[in-house]
This record gives sequence, C-alpha cells and structure tokens, in this order.
Amino acid sequence: MHVLVTGASGRVGRRVVALLRARGDTVTAFDRRPPAGGDAGVRVVTGSLEDAGAVADAMRDAEAVLHLGAYMSWLPAEAAAVYAANATGTFELLRAAAHAKVRRFVFASTGEVYPEVRPQYLPVDEQHPRAPQSVYGLSKLIGEELVAFFARTQGLACVVLRFAHTQDAEELLDPDSFFSGPRFYLHSKIAQQRAFGNARAVAALEALDDGTRQHVIQRGEDGVPYRMMIADARDIADGVVLALDAPAAVGATLNLGPDEPITFDEAVRVLQEVTGLRAVRARMPGPAVDYVTSNAQAREVLGFRPRWSFAAMVADAARRRSGLE
Repeated sequence: MHVLVTGASGRVGRRVVALLRARGDTVTAFDRRPPAGGDAGVRVVTGSLEDAGAVADAMRDAEAVLHLGAYMSWLPAEAAAVYAANATGTFELLRAAAHAKVRRFVFASTGEVYPEVRPQYLPVDEQHPRAPQSVYGLSKLIGEELVAFFARTQGLACVVLRFAHTQDAEELLDPDSFFSGPRFYLHSKIAQQRAFGNARAVAALEALDDGTRQHVIQRGEDGVPYRMMIADARDIADGVVLALDAPAAVGATLNLGPDEPITFDEAVRVLQEVTGLRAVRARMPGPAVDYVTSNAQAREVLGFRPRWSFAAMVADAARRRSGLE
C-alpha cells in the first residue's frame, strides 16, 4: 500500500522507509529535511508538521500513516517549538488523515508521558499513570489525546506506540552524539548540564574533569546506579512496521523497547572494552534515573521480538567503525 512516513529522515524513520520499500510498499517520506539517497518508490515532501498545506500534500494518495516525526528538545528556549511541532503538528496530520480516510494511523509517543524516570511502580506498563515532567513529554501526551479523539469521533483506526529511549548503535561510541554523549562521556555531560543551567550538577562534574576524555558513570545522590531502557533503532523500526499490520493493534497503546534494562555501570564497562577510556563516577543531584519498562503487551499484540542488546549494539558499532563490515 501507499504509506506516509513522517520523520522519514530520522534514526527510526529512515529504517522504516527501507523496511516498507523492501516489502513492496510505496512511501511518501515527509520531513523538514529530505532523506538521503533516491528511490523511485519514495515520494519526498519537505515541510513542517504545523504547515497544513505541506501536510495535505504529503497525505495525497496515502492509505496509512506512520507518524514518527517530532521536535525533540528539553531546553526551555525551545519549548514553544516542541509544542508547535508535536501538538499542533499532530492535530494537522490527524485532521488530514481523517479526511483521507486512511486505513491506519500509528503514532510514535514516548515513555516520557509516564515519565519513566519518576516511576510510581516497576516495571512501568501501559497502565502506569501519565504525568509528564517535560514539555516534550507533555506534547506527546497531548498527541495521544488527539489520537484518541480522532479515533472516537472520526473512526480513525489508530495505534499508539510509546518508544523507549532509542539510539543508532554508532551513536554509543560518539562522544558528541545528542543522546549518548551526555549519557556516557564526561565532557558532553558537563556541556549538557551547563546548557540546562544545572549549576550543582556542573560543579560536581567539573570536579572530576582532569582535561582528558573520560567516560562518566552516573549515580544518584543516594548512590543508586542509573538504570534505563536503551533500544536499537532497528528494533523500534521493526515494531513500527508490525503495528501497521497487526489486526489486534488497533485501539492499543503499547510500550516499544528492549527486553532488559542496562545499568550505567555495565554500559560504561561495555563501552570501555572498545574505547579504552578511563571512567569517573559522579554523584548527580537528586534521585537516580532508575527504571524498567515492560514490553510484554507489544510482544503479545504485535509479535515484537527485540534483537539488539546494548552489548550487541556496541559490538556492531565497533565492527562498523573498524571497517570490518
């Protein structure tokens, strides 16, 4: 069929496009920047989600929508842009999808709607109360409510997928990467916390900086190790395509992520086997980021089976970096 993929240039979107094309679907790729490469079976529309005209153009001939596009930022100065793209943009897309009478609308939400980092119980499942603490999480919660509204009032067949934290494997070895840099590398963590205005965190981290490149192992003020779910973009892309087809997925909200969490102690140990860098331990202000999210419903409803553990991601990234693959 003809599938509209928003966010088609992103880490998940470009893989979803490739999966759809491999099985013979026609794709419209919609993003603020055009995807790399050329494919006669992919129609490219460049524009923003808030632009009703661009959305209408992208929706032409679409039989299904995979809405992966979003503006991701946690900086206060970018809060309005986050809201515009993720809330207003989702409304425009849903309105166009209802008018086009598409067969299915899959919405990429996030664990930040719970939020996972402040769990009331573990593992975090789909029934966990939603109480986002970031504008990004809020914008996705509003997106979920918009999806429910159009399903209820327009009969749109919808699926909500709450993504775990998602990475390209290669990002894990890049100190300058948007996510993994501040998570596992000291200098990137300092720069991130300085941008956030977190003076206490900056002071704690700078005290550990000897001027060399180092990993950082984060713990809470109480000494509890950081622990979270880190998904490979390839697994998430597989789950998105499964949600496009699975009959039982319509009307469902599903966590999409890895089978197991990883502690930052273990993650850095795995990274060190490749990077050879020293590691310092940092006590961060406040409680530890420590959570586990259940993907049991996605396994049952979609047949979702993640293939990439954190260690496998790092090993794959190392092979690619060394030119062996």
